[in-house]
Amino acid sequence: MIELKLNPSHLNELFKKGYTLEMVYILKMIKNEGGLAIWENYIEDENYSPKWQNVFNTLDRKGLISSMKITKDGEELLDFLSTEGESVKLVKKKPSDDNFEKWWKAFPSTDSFDYKGRHFSGTRSLKAKKEDCKVKLYKILNEGEYTIDEMVKALELEINQKKEASIKSNSNKLSFFQNSMTYLNNFTHESFIELIRKGEKVKEGTIQSNETFI
Repeated sequence: MIELKLNPSHLNELFKKGYTLEMVYILKMIKNEGGLAIWENYIEDENYSPKWQNVFNTLDRKGLISSMKITKDGEELLDFLSTEGESVKLVKKKPSDDNFEKWWKAFPSTDSFDYKGRHFSGTRSLKAKKEDCKVKLYKILNEGEYTIDEMVKALELEINQKKEASIKSNSNKLSFFQNSMTYLNNFTHESFIELIRKGEKVKEGTIQSNETFI
């Protein structure tokens, strides 16, 4: 049983943002049950209205749920509903442009580079669709699994790994680097973040590692 304590100000703010009570109810259920699995069972049951799936789709489209859990935006909405007072406002926190610019600055502009006194020529521009990249990065950060620092460190680790491989093979391995949009869409950062979390890091132009990376 879910109890919703909402005053007229809460409802007014929900309606202005395009949220419904059904959406709020499901978010509360997900929060209390610790995941979406229970609701997946419900919507797969033929006795339940197909409208539930529409509500789930809307929650996902609005960035309130993702990957079987509530996002930061979803948590922010639930926190708002717990505020007291007769004149409350739901002010969505705007993603910091500083976070994106930090990641964008770390992303290589081209596959040409100088490293350890060597020059490696390239032919490709690697930065693409900046505004689309910004939207995608914000979506990844909103899911709450990775921080901006981890995203940047993962990027730096992969770049360094390819530069080191270029020195050893005497060929430009950065020429195989994905452009920025493809990089985000393919979630290339995930495997490198796992390495970061295991203690691998970039230091003074070389990879410091607790394990062998292939």
